[in-house]
Amino acid sequence: MNYPLELIAPSNYVLATTEAENAPIVLAGVLLSLIVIYLASKLGGELSRMLDFPPVLGELVGGVVVGASALHLLVFPESGATASDSMLMTVLQLFDEISPEAVTSIFESQSEAVSILAELGVIVLLFEIGLESDLRELQKVGYQAAIVAVVGVVAPFVAGTAGLMLLFNVPVLPAVFAGAALTATSIGITSKVLSELGHLKSQEGQIIVGAAVIDDVLGIIVLAVVASLAKTGEVDVFNVVYLIISASAFLIGSILLGKFFNKTFVFTAELFKTRGNIVITAFIFALFMSFVANAIHLEAILGAFAAGLVLDETDKRNELDEQVIPIADILVPIFFVSVGAKVDLSVLNPVVPENRQGLILAIFLIVVAIIGKVITGWSVFGKPGINRLAIGVGMVPRGEVGLVFAGIGAASGALDKPLQAAIIIMVILTTFIAPPLLRLAFGDAPQDAVEEADAAS
Repeated sequence: MNYPLELIAPSNYVLATTEAENAPIVLAGVLLSLIVIYLASKLGGELSRMLDFPPVLGELVGGVVVGASALHLLVFPESGATASDSMLMTVLQLFDEISPEAVTSIFESQSEAVSILAELGVIVLLFEIGLESDLRELQKVGYQAAIVAVVGVVAPFVAGTAGLMLLFNVPVLPAVFAGAALTATSIGITSKVLSELGHLKSQEGQIIVGAAVIDDVLGIIVLAVVASLAKTGEVDVFNVVYLIISASAFLIGSILLGKFFNKTFVFTAELFKTRGNIVITAFIFALFMSFVANAIHLEAILGAFAAGLVLDETDKRNELDEQVIPIADILVPIFFVSVGAKVDLSVLNPVVPENRQGLILAIFLIVVAIIGKVITGWSVFGKPGINRLAIGVGMVPRGEVGLVFAGIGAASGALDKPLQAAIIIMVILTTFIAPPLLRLAFGDAPQDAVEEADAAS
């Protein structure tokens, strides 16, 4: 006998009906959130560019302005915010009569949708970083870049983790995550500054770029390890070994099988004749690699990064780069603005006694972040007359890669508000100071121009 649905499970039926009725309002909330995100990213990015700083910093600062630190236009439940804290919910209530219970449900659904878009954004970002990481650069600079990269990962990670645990009594897991955030180096920012200074083709420039490429590989492995550890809430030595081996095997195996993947990619892309044949095929591969990484208990971003490294060698790389950029322009800002929006900088207000610990943490992380990278220049040997200070300073900017660590650390619950804000400030400061310090370290003479002039004469 068939019974009416409301007689079988009236509460579930009412809940489903309520959610269905709220769906248009949730969509309106998501649309408003995206408007705020894109305005914050563009205005912040343009202002940052006018000041001759990387636009990504403007996107982060824009997120801070519209987020929990200032305007409360973009706030998230996982950061401790409620529907009453969201200005967007107030705006929605002006257009619709919404009950308090419905407002809470709408707020949570809207926040979840934005968070999913931000997760897609970071996957696209790591895929793009993989595409930009030219493995052929490693062959040019060889073991020198490898040594610089290893020192640049190990030194800040050990100093940051040990310092937080011994000096500030930070628990193991948050200390490890914060230490891992110190390991990153931004390829994009470093390459841009070197190019503008005319030192991209110099010995120092080649070592910096090559080391930054290796840094990304090591950093992503470290991130995969600590993020996976955050899921269990404990540090298991055997689990750490398994994660390191599996992450390394996954990444190296992907690269070794790259020729097969590339041939398959080119064949499939040419087989399709409709619009988007190259970029859709590439994203199928990137999402599949992300799924595989996630299925074996690694981070999905490791799969996206590996997919980018593999497809970097394909014959259709230039076409793929051009088609990925617009997608990244749409999705990646959602991630950066969301990271900034989740940071409550009020926890670093020294006037409040309980906030002083967070400010001290930020100062400590900044010192470790700078020194831990600058010393890498002195790990170069067999190169008389090389500018070691320039190499060390070139490794300092954390940029978008450091933000990936902070964002995933906050999402996993491994970082509390003071430590998360301290990491964000570290990322901002190291990225801000790197360009002027590189100019000072190299001096005024653009080495590339000098070499070209010598060759011409």
